[in-house]
Amino acid sequence: MHTPPPRRKLPIGVQTFREIRQDGHYYVDKTGLILDLIDAGKCHFLSRPRRFGKSLLVDTLKELFEGHQALFTGLAADTRWDWTVRHPVIRISFGGGVAHTVSQLGYRIQYNLQASRTALDLPRPPSLPPDDMAGDLMDLIVQAHARHGERVVVLIDEYDKPILDNIDRPEQAREMREGLKNLYSVLKDADAHLKFVFLTGVSKFSKVSLFSGLNHLQDITLVPRWSALCGYTDADLDTVFAPELPGLDRDEIRRWYNGYNWRGESVYNPFDVLLLFRNREFMAYWFETGTPTFLVKLLTERRQFTPDLGRLVSTEAILSTFDVDTIPTESLMFQAGYLTIASEHRRPGRLDLQLKYPNQEVQSSLNDVLLQQLAGGVSVPGPQISRLWDLLELGDPLPLKELFHAFFASIPNDWYRNSPLAQFEGYWASVFYSHFAALGLDIRVEDTTNKGRIDMVVLTCGVVWVFEFKVVELVPEGRAIEQIRRKGYAEKYRDRGEPIHLIGVEFSRVERNLVAFDVETWQP
Repeated sequence: MHTPPPRRKLPIGVQTFREIRQDGHYYVDKTGLILDLIDAGKCHFLSRPRRFGKSLLVDTLKELFEGHQALFTGLAADTRWDWTVRHPVIRISFGGGVAHTVSQLGYRIQYNLQASRTALDLPRPPSLPPDDMAGDLMDLIVQAHARHGERVVVLIDEYDKPILDNIDRPEQAREMREGLKNLYSVLKDADAHLKFVFLTGVSKFSKVSLFSGLNHLQDITLVPRWSALCGYTDADLDTVFAPELPGLDRDEIRRWYNGYNWRGESVYNPFDVLLLFRNREFMAYWFETGTPTFLVKLLTERRQFTPDLGRLVSTEAILSTFDVDTIPTESLMFQAGYLTIASEHRRPGRLDLQLKYPNQEVQSSLNDVLLQQLAGGVSVPGPQISRLWDLLELGDPLPLKELFHAFFASIPNDWYRNSPLAQFEGYWASVFYSHFAALGLDIRVEDTTNKGRIDMVVLTCGVVWVFEFKVVELVPEGRAIEQIRRKGYAEKYRDRGEPIHLIGVEFSRVERNLVAFDVETWQP
């Protein structure tokens, strides 16, 4: 009889490779990929969302280059790495604390450099001006090479955090960018002294703005080979974490937390998975650790049509375009982890990427927050969404009219007058869509048929819900339900053998509410 492996400690919040290996935590072996990465080039950059294991990856690289073989016993690197060579490592991390001024940034840099000097037993020359951070780093690299006789490894974790912490204050963000650019410029001139350079962060700032001259920096963010360098794969869950799976629905784990993809193998959010195993309950663990205030503000200002969010198409170039003064919506959402790659299509000299929500956690939680913004209050949508689920389970579409009519009626008049959101034509459909998306349902937006595009289809509770939207002041002629009938929108779903509700929803800007909710039901 097969005996399952024993349960181990869950490395929740543990970013130190040594602690994981010595204290009996689960560890997903990434060291084979890490060695492949080292062989593939000298200077790399990797962007991944927050809490995705970037700091642990950096710490693993540090222990590897410092030659601590005992920590790697039984791992892929154990027999493949030359343990006779040890390299001096300079590690810089901006993960802790927040810097809002140039002087605070300077303190963070000084702290990091002094920590490396102490670890490497290298004094700071008294001739160096106190505020010469670039000179300090260059001297440290040159000294480390000379003292230890091996070229230096430079690891920079959360390289962009000082900029992102100030992204809603553009002037401060630019000052942070220039301060970091000065520091990172050293890496070009120090090339002869460097063995390996690795930078991680959430966002990819353009080379021109932050890495000017660092031409050999390889951005591996969207290289398929490294898609699973951070995060857990399906195989990892089924092997490494096999002792944690009994009692949990394996398909639900996949639906809630898998789906992140960088043009290669899809991965689970590790933070979510570990907290699920500890708490044994499906919750939005990752999302709730950092509400995307800046993102929601940006989407509001740009009057983003929320049904489009889960089906944006972008290019590789746009996803890699991010700067203080240039923040494409799809780039911000992708780099922050709220969208991921669904599929790709290559044309001559161009790579088009279809984006999507990675999983139920992100789709539900983000639309919940967006709905609060669309409704003008945090407390408005909560009970509404719960009630919507109850009605969908009953399968009767008629009570939905009362539900949404009451919802729109509850939005304060002052909010309508003052909010730019209520002035754009997609507002009503956005509110309607985000209710369903906040429940994590299977939603098809502008679903294509041979006669046109259906505004929204929801597949849930053994029923097909087909919606057509109309704002009467914009399209005064015809009824929404007539378009559903005329274009035969239900035909596409007949072979499912489920009831199909055809629902024509009409809004009025003047009434600020529903003015029609027509229903026709086809039984299988």
